[in-house]
Amino acid sequence: MRWMGLDYGDKTIGVALSDELGWTAQGLEVIQRRKPENDLERLEAIVRQYEVTEIIVGLPKNMNNTIGPRGELAIAFSQELQQRLNVPVHLWDERLTTVAATRTLLEADVSRKKRKTVIDKMAAQLILQGYMDANMKR
Repeated sequence: MRWMGLDYGDKTIGVALSDELGWTAQGLEVIQRRKPENDLERLEAIVRQYEVTEIIVGLPKNMNNTIGPRGELAIAFSQELQQRLNVPVHLWDERLTTVAATRTLLEADVSRKKRKTVIDKMAAQLILQGYMDANMKR
C-alpha cells in the first residue's frame, strides 16, 4: 500500500510518496507544469513505478471553509486523475501547508533560491502526512 500526495499549483505540482507501510511521507519531486498531458503522463509513470494505490490531492480552502477558484481547479484535477489513472483520489484540506513548509525551511536556514525548488514538494509531504495521520487514528 503506497499513497501519493500532490500539491497542485498553477506552475508546479509537488509530489510526495508514503513508505510502503503508510506511516511516513517523503517529498519526491516537483513537476514543472508545461502541458496538462505531460503532467498526467509523469504522474501516471510515478503511479506505475511506485505501485501507488491511492492519491491525495491538496484542496485549497478559504479560511472560512469555502471553496474558491483554486479549490475548484484542484477538484477538477482530482477528477481527471481518477478517470485517467483508475486509482482512488481523495481531497485533503491543505490550508496553511505552504505557510508551514516555508516556516520549516526558514527555520532550517534554507536559502531563498533553494526554498523555491523544494517548497511544493514539502507542501505535498505535509498534505500526505496529514492525511495519513488522520486515517491511522480511525
